[in-house]
Amino acid sequence: MVLSPTMVTEAEVSVQYRLCVAKEPAVVHQIEVASSPILGEVRVADSVITEFTRFDSGLSCSENVKDAAMDSPKSKYLPCIRSGSYADIGSRMSMEDEHIRIDDLSARLGSSNCCSPSAFYAVFDGHGGPEAAMYIKRNAMKLFFDDALIPEALEIDDSFLKQLENSHREAFLQADLALATEPTVSSSCGTTALTAVVLGRHLLVANAGDCRAVLCKRGTAVEMSQDHRPSYLPERMRVEGLGGYILDGYLNGYLSVTRALGDWDMKLPLGSDSPLIAEPDIRRAILTEEDEFLIIACDGIWDVMSSQYAVSLVRQGLKRHNDPQQCARELVMDALRLNTSDNLSVIVVCFSSPEPFPPQRRRLRCCNLSEDARNRLRSLLGGN
Repeated sequence: MVLSPTMVTEAEVSVQYRLCVAKEPAVVHQIEVASSPILGEVRVADSVITEFTRFDSGLSCSENVKDAAMDSPKSKYLPCIRSGSYADIGSRMSMEDEHIRIDDLSARLGSSNCCSPSAFYAVFDGHGGPEAAMYIKRNAMKLFFDDALIPEALEIDDSFLKQLENSHREAFLQADLALATEPTVSSSCGTTALTAVVLGRHLLVANAGDCRAVLCKRGTAVEMSQDHRPSYLPERMRVEGLGGYILDGYLNGYLSVTRALGDWDMKLPLGSDSPLIAEPDIRRAILTEEDEFLIIACDGIWDVMSSQYAVSLVRQGLKRHNDPQQCARELVMDALRLNTSDNLSVIVVCFSSPEPFPPQRRRLRCCNLSEDARNRLRSLLGGN
């Protein structure tokens, strides 16, 4: 749900690992936060959450907990990527979500210099019509890669990653500007955007809006993005500092998000400071064999379930069938069962190659016979 109710009426799922060894030195496992109101290193606890409710929250990237895997040889491993996605219109009259799923980015870009593995995923949740989300999806490769100032480097180091962050941030802003002059997109139309890039064992997530990316670390949900909603205090303070206001939980009484691409009727004149911005928060993580999968989904999922609930659901599904596509569908079906009122889009990215299921041994049911029954059985067998 992005538009306020009044404006709408006017218009309307244990994963087993087989990981490849990288020729890189071991590094400290950490999750870094860039350009975020919440700063800090994340160290994820050893314990795995097994009991959960629908609204148990996952760990935020600002929370500090113990990490027994730091400086571990595990950090030398690379993920083997596979993914699945599923989308549904839900109870809405139209579908305004779009998503991108590319498991082999180097092949898509036609580049042999890109590290392996490389992957790109995105979810766009449109509002005020589907045109903005459709435009960003259609032009995503051009905006985020072809036209972006992506640095060239022989190895992925901190300098490279910082430059990649800056390039991705600028791509969000250029995408926003492109919507301002695109004749097929109304000035009252916009979209939230969340992208995830995997380069080797590095994960970079950029988000503007209320889509969410959640990393499963040994069963524990680690949120890789922050929902940009008026209820989030740092966002509320930023909005009010720029002359905006929050009315009934909506930015200027209209939008339920405080960051989005497009919506130029709320940003004009061009170049002026606006409470609604397109600048993304960007967060990074170094993947290890403890990182099982990543969930990327629009708010239609997160409106009715917590990050931990979704992680536990996907984890259980992978134990049953080990299929990320089926896990994405199961998440959507569960959100529908929980009466979500929005469009639904989910991507599940696994960081392991599929393993064959072990042969199931047939279990025989044992029962105790009474003395009388044993005597009758002996009599029958003796008669034969």
